[in-house]
Amino acid sequence: MRDGDVVVIGGGYAGVRLAKRLDSTARVTLVDRKEVFFHRVASLRAGVRPEWSVTPFIPYDRLLRDGRMVVGKAVRVDTAARQVVLATGERLSYDVVVIATGADYPEPARFTGGTAEETIETFAAHQRKVAAAQHVLVVGGGPSGVELSAEIRLARPDARVTLAHAGPALLHATGSERAGRRARDWLESHDVDVRLDSFMSPGNDFGTYRDARGHVLDADVSFWATGTTPHTLWLRLAGHGDWLTAGGHVKVDGRLRVQGRPDVFAVGDVNDATELKITPAALAQADLAAHNIRVHLHSSGRHRKEPRHYRPLRRTPIVVPFGSADGMTLLPVPGGESAVLGARTSVQAKAKTLMTPYMRRQLGYTAS
Repeated sequence: MRDGDVVVIGGGYAGVRLAKRLDSTARVTLVDRKEVFFHRVASLRAGVRPEWSVTPFIPYDRLLRDGRMVVGKAVRVDTAARQVVLATGERLSYDVVVIATGADYPEPARFTGGTAEETIETFAAHQRKVAAAQHVLVVGGGPSGVELSAEIRLARPDARVTLAHAGPALLHATGSERAGRRARDWLESHDVDVRLDSFMSPGNDFGTYRDARGHVLDADVSFWATGTTPHTLWLRLAGHGDWLTAGGHVKVDGRLRVQGRPDVFAVGDVNDATELKITPAALAQADLAAHNIRVHLHSSGRHRKEPRHYRPLRRTPIVVPFGSADGMTLLPVPGGESAVLGARTSVQAKAKTLMTPYMRRQLGYTAS
């Protein structure tokens, strides 16, 4: 017997993990505007290499055995009626609702349009531009910017590639100077022009860019890997602005519940539980929230369990691929700077397959 209706809004990494964890113990409804799961980890390579164009898309149809998937757009959480309101007017009743709407990423790591086919067309447009470009500019020296620069360089060894970063070192948000030096060494050894302390903005003419010192750079194509924006505008428009931080993230307590709402949880990139917005953090939050939701739904009885508190993953392994056959892994070391492992570990962990077999298995498909 399944106790309680759980509505999960958002079918990204955290939402999929949470829905699957609760499928056997609650009546789960997963809501997402997409008909397929978008494996964003594979999207940077898909934006450069045609043979990867269809890889990021995995159907939802095998994810839940007992729950159901609803393709639609949530526009409001009616806390009085305890219902999620969809754009169609349909209402989904809940005992617990989970906000897992994630964040918006710059292209090519973005699901564009309303279907997988439209996003594949966007990938194809990026691929054509990269293939024809004499100079490609990548703005942003975090993990995504470094990874994308490497993918472009390997796909276009004859083109000029520039990576411009506003910070003093690559990967500075990871706290590892060693990792930043390793990334810069790899890029520069492959003739990528790395520019640090270089805040970029579009210039006055199409195809030109200007840094904070006034220097003008010409480029045929540009990609901006400069951060994400949480998908929470719909909550603000629905009158739930008090749930959000100034930056638009959902404010949660130590149990990943919206402040003052014991039956409303928020997990993944959408919340303010951690500044480290990476897939392992989203999955860890989903697992903990699944436990706490079970506790909430079975709050009475002799054998009830205790809820758990989330501890942000401030030091978690981070893999930065340099194409499919190289990369580096930042491995946390207690009391010291992260160790930086090389190609062999990085290729096995992520670079070769970009975790695609793992995500396919998570959604009920074979690895291939």
